[in-house]
Amino acid sequence: MKLKLILPFLFIVNIVSAQHTLFARKMVDTLTAPYFWGRGYTKDGVHKAADFLSAQLKSYGVKPMDGKNYFQPFSYPVNTFPGKMELSINDVQLVPGKDFIVSPDSRGVTGTGQLVKKDSTHFIDQQNRVIVSLEKKLTWSAEGRVLDYTLIQVDKNVLKTEPATIKIDIENKLIPDFKTANICGIVKGTSKPDSVIMITAHYDHLGGMGDKTYFPGANDNASGISELMGLARHYAKHPLPYNVAFICFSGEEAGLLGSKYFTENPIIPLKNIRFLINLDLNGTGEDGITVVNASVYPKEFAAMQQINKENNYFVKVASRGKAANSDHYLFTEQGVPAFFIYTMGGIKAYHDVFDISKTLPLNKYAELFNLILKFNQSIAGGK
Repeated sequence: MKLKLILPFLFIVNIVSAQHTLFARKMVDTLTAPYFWGRGYTKDGVHKAADFLSAQLKSYGVKPMDGKNYFQPFSYPVNTFPGKMELSINDVQLVPGKDFIVSPDSRGVTGTGQLVKKDSTHFIDQQNRVIVSLEKKLTWSAEGRVLDYTLIQVDKNVLKTEPATIKIDIENKLIPDFKTANICGIVKGTSKPDSVIMITAHYDHLGGMGDKTYFPGANDNASGISELMGLARHYAKHPLPYNVAFICFSGEEAGLLGSKYFTENPIIPLKNIRFLINLDLNGTGEDGITVVNASVYPKEFAAMQQINKENNYFVKVASRGKAANSDHYLFTEQGVPAFFIYTMGGIKAYHDVFDISKTLPLNKYAELFNLILKFNQSIAGGK
């Protein structure tokens, strides 16, 4: 008799988990598509992503945080690479993103030259002011300035002989006031509208390097955005006693600029935020999760550990202290209690062209979703 009751229940749970994961997969597939071009600074990538995410929130029934518009506009300087991205070393044509990257603060340059060895990993073309650096791992980022030289990082396994000659044609464009926006929504609470639980994740990534190569950003951070959007869809249908607010930050990759702008120009009072959960790098989880600020808020961390123990979501919920490594940090500095959760294990792709949806497992998406639901219930006293 017990078996007959348990099996249908397990079947229903598995269906619900599968639905959550299918939603996440579709979201990550969409956000990493060429149309969004790495959700960055060229081909309107980040702007297209902002329009898409705000439309999604509206379709779920999530309201604009200020009651009028989902967008919180701001701007900052950024160096971009919108056009030519060609490099040959020793007459070997190298592939952008896979074989080499240009340092994000580099100037554009066109020319041919001789490379002089400085040490075992650095070679200099003095005439064209180009430095070639041999690297084990190519990791790109974003910068808001342009230096007076060009640094090229090359996968050390690509070249069979030491770099001696170079032919280069790279185009850059510094945008002093790149315009972007945070996407801000809210689900009103049923009985305690002055208290807020906030869910955040950054939707921007690195965009394109040249006109043929882009960085998809599946784990970083289409995965976190997929968790946020799933939670937004859920809470729009099942509100808590507290308000539940959602922010998709822009400018994270350029230095936490979206969260900096929000904390300096809050749409809702920061003192009203009971707790904030920031989601980034959420695409794996076979080795558990890490909670940044766990040691800062031991009571809340103990509650999260207990929930995980009771439900067996993850093999480990690891504690980490204060760290300025994602958008939660600026809120914590303003006195807002916050956790930053990232998953552990699986793929190692990070800030490279290999961070793609196809190889992102999303195998613990539903578990993290349910852990956050139960944690928020414990914070808000929901049912």
